[in-house]
Amino acid sequence: MTLEHRVAVITGATGGLGSQLARDLAARGARLALLDLDSARLETLASSLSLPEERILTRVVNLLDPSETRQAAEAVAARFGRVDILLHLVGGWTGGKTLTEASAEDLAFMLNQHVWTSFHVVQAFVPHLVANGWGRVVMVTSPYAARPSAKGGPYAIGKAGQEALMLTLSQELQGTGVTANLVQAKTIDVKREKVSAPTPQNAAWSTPEELAAAILYLLSDEAGAVNGARLPLYGSY
Repeated sequence: MTLEHRVAVITGATGGLGSQLARDLAARGARLALLDLDSARLETLASSLSLPEERILTRVVNLLDPSETRQAAEAVAARFGRVDILLHLVGGWTGGKTLTEASAEDLAFMLNQHVWTSFHVVQAFVPHLVANGWGRVVMVTSPYAARPSAKGGPYAIGKAGQEALMLTLSQELQGTGVTANLVQAKTIDVKREKVSAPTPQNAAWSTPEELAAAILYLLSDEAGAVNGARLPLYGSY
């Protein structure tokens, strides 16, 4: 599969999954806009890709600021002339407390990470995809959004909100040539422990390579009919 001339935006780009997708997309010819909060890690990632200057843009962005997020979208469009792919990979987890023990700050943190950042990137970037008549939006969520576990309420609430946002978006994008899909993982196994030290507990984890392979399919022309899907990559649950 080639993505030559496609412009892909990756938020949370320096994370384990973001870095894997940056490498995969670069190898397929895409032009990359890498967004993150950590300038040093962005510089390291960009350097490791060894892309010519005209194929890469890095930008430090606070996605909780709608104005800053819109400015980033305009900067990407100005640099490359278009935006085709939005991979929103900002995450985070907090848990270990019952709902009666959890603080309002715990819930606010999860809503910020999973709902508000998603809302802001959708508002800033999706109009550019629609203008092309072709586009792909992918986010990573969790089976806990639909089936919460004890002592994981704030996380489950945040992920449920993110899923509702994306499923709504998928309906609003029908007929535009743009799709919005979710990939579900229980745990992103950045250290590849399910391979190096397999246990019954980590058997359902997903490596960045596994997640990236599924996401690359969703980015393909062949996946144009897939919209509003929640693709489970966690085995039994």
